[in-house]
Amino acid sequence: MRRPEIQCAVPDDPDAPFVDEEGFEPADAPPPWGTESRDARLARLLRTARDLPPVPGVYLMKDPKGVVLYVGKASRLCDRVSSYFLPSTDLGPNKSRMLDELHSFDTLRCDGDWEAILVENRLIKDIKPRFNTLALDDKSFPYLVITSGEDYPRVFVTRNPSGVRADGSVDLLVKNGRIYGPFVSGRALREAVQVLQRVFRFRTCMLDIEHGDPKNRRFRPCLLASIGRCTAPCNESIRPEAYQADINRLARFIGSKRSTMLREMRAEMAEASAAREFEHAAAVRDQIHAIEKLDERATREDNWQPEQEIGYIDPIKALRSLQRVLGIDRTIRCVEGIDIAHLQGGETVGSKVCFMDGRPFKNEYRRYRIKTVANDDYAAIREVVSRRYREAGAGEALYPDVILIDGGLGQLHAALQAFETLDTRPPMVISLAKKEELIYVQEKSEPVRLGRNNPALRLCQQVRDEAHRFAQHYHHVLRRKKTIGE
Repeated sequence: MRRPEIQCAVPDDPDAPFVDEEGFEPADAPPPWGTESRDARLARLLRTARDLPPVPGVYLMKDPKGVVLYVGKASRLCDRVSSYFLPSTDLGPNKSRMLDELHSFDTLRCDGDWEAILVENRLIKDIKPRFNTLALDDKSFPYLVITSGEDYPRVFVTRNPSGVRADGSVDLLVKNGRIYGPFVSGRALREAVQVLQRVFRFRTCMLDIEHGDPKNRRFRPCLLASIGRCTAPCNESIRPEAYQADINRLARFIGSKRSTMLREMRAEMAEASAAREFEHAAAVRDQIHAIEKLDERATREDNWQPEQEIGYIDPIKALRSLQRVLGIDRTIRCVEGIDIAHLQGGETVGSKVCFMDGRPFKNEYRRYRIKTVANDDYAAIREVVSRRYREAGAGEALYPDVILIDGGLGQLHAALQAFETLDTRPPMVISLAKKEELIYVQEKSEPVRLGRNNPALRLCQQVRDEAHRFAQHYHHVLRRKKTIGE
């Protein structure tokens, strides 16, 4: 599948407008910021938006410096983008504030609505625009798995196509199976699986079934066998060869067009409607829509969800990579991460997580209720660092090999200021900025930029995300206690 091509409604402007050899801007470049009134600016953007093509795509709203403020998707770019600049449109308080900073926008044309969903999700996770409140978490699109190497393969839905669990172990059912997706609608995928099960009668249970096992003959099949949705391989009601033939037909069906089945289902829907069996007709209609949505998917080769498709990296390999990146001579074994959580200064808390040999070591997790400040991340970081490492600074305990602060250069400097008050300094302090995933290192002026799949970066992200999760959990506990008075 080809990648969507960018269609610039106005020039892409990361820092300064593009200029020609004589220093002139393009004819369609937006006027300099501040030279037009708000109404004139919105009217200009409306005219530009109405000239967009009526096709599916993604739009990126940008401020005067070219920073992306918001990413959205559209079934028709011209209609959706134009709606932002119409006086009659109610954008809500969040997007209304965005209009005060909006200077230009870019669009990316997509092959269909499903691709626009994938592009939007990928851009939001990569760019992290300030006005996007959804899709910033680690939620992902689902995949369909048909297992291999079993006497009776099973079919199930997963959101972890790499098969690598959080503890580093590997689910061989996923790793060795045939994987389809990602699909853009988890609900439609599950509905489609239920419809297909009526035809191909495959099993969706997670039983380990071996042909010839004496226990199978005494096993009682589940309800799916009774209603004709499964051929009951659990008690060997079907031979492995016949079951495998059904699975192969299912795989061919998923990988090809489904015109024959859809034609039969549409005929069934028409007959039910003619017989005034409207509930049955509506159910068949929904099933048709679910089957049609099987086409709304990408492949793993498109690399839309590297966070899920790559899985957790080998911890020892990641530690060695981090050692090379930071230029440390000794072997890295212990990494600790620190983060701050609050809501507009309320119930400010800090967290410290510990990874030993690249794995979470929860016995050394700590959480801190900030006592000295409220809405000041830098001061909160200084407090957490001081409280956590004062014994190590006095020579009464050991520092970890690497201390990772969640944040950018400012957060790193705040931590280093706290360490300056201690007699003994830590061996290595770094910070990881969320937006561009840059690693800031103590005593280095330039950050380290690593590839998205670099094992050192992946390890730092795991430490940072775990510290963030642990801090948010404590913050929510305190907020709940304050709200309900526990």
